[in-house]
Amino acid sequence: MAEEERERFTTAEIGAVAHLYRGEVYRSTIWRTRLDTTTNWSVVTLGVALSISFASPEASPLPLVLVGVLIVFFLVLEARRYRYFNVWRARCRWMETHFYAPMLMEGDLHLEENWQEVLAKDYLRPEYHVSFASAMGRRIRRNYLWILLIQTVAFAGKVAVHPTPVETWAQALDRSAVGPLPGWVVIAVGSLYILWWSGMAFWSWRRDNARARRRGNGGSGMG
Repeated sequence: MAEEERERFTTAEIGAVAHLYRGEVYRSTIWRTRLDTTTNWSVVTLGVALSISFASPEASPLPLVLVGVLIVFFLVLEARRYRYFNVWRARCRWMETHFYAPMLMEGDLHLEENWQEVLAKDYLRPEYHVSFASAMGRRIRRNYLWILLIQTVAFAGKVAVHPTPVETWAQALDRSAVGPLPGWVVIAVGSLYILWWSGMAFWSWRRDNARARRRGNGGSGMG
């Protein structure tokens, strides 16, 4: 008898779910704005470093190296914010897929599939839907890989053209030196720096594709 009673939502319950959806959309919008804020901070700080380093031929490329620390800090902060955003986004998408789409197409909410129980459990025991590493990988793919590449190209360009066009590899190594660190160390660390974040982006891309395939084969996870 209880199962028969839950085959349909009452009008009041449908209205309550609609208001719930509006609330989740609002929260996801707020956190989407916070993600854009940290990205803007990264772009601005990189722009400042570019301005300082290219202000004159004699200017040091050191700001382009130090700004990498700030960019990584903003990336970590944005990945943390993304995990929160993804909770609200996943709930919205879940209701769109299982509540609104079936109602619009068939007029049937398919409660027998128990999608509402998945949503209810997420409210009773809320948790992140993606790992911190996956969140970082997604943000790198969306924005930060381009920021990091611009930083790397700008450093290489500074070394190549200031104060005069570079003529030998030894000269490039000498210009790349930062304080007590020889040029080859700076270049090696910089190469590992960009390869590490690129590798994380590729890893998260493959992981997300695997999750999408699982959902296509009948998986019911959110996020």
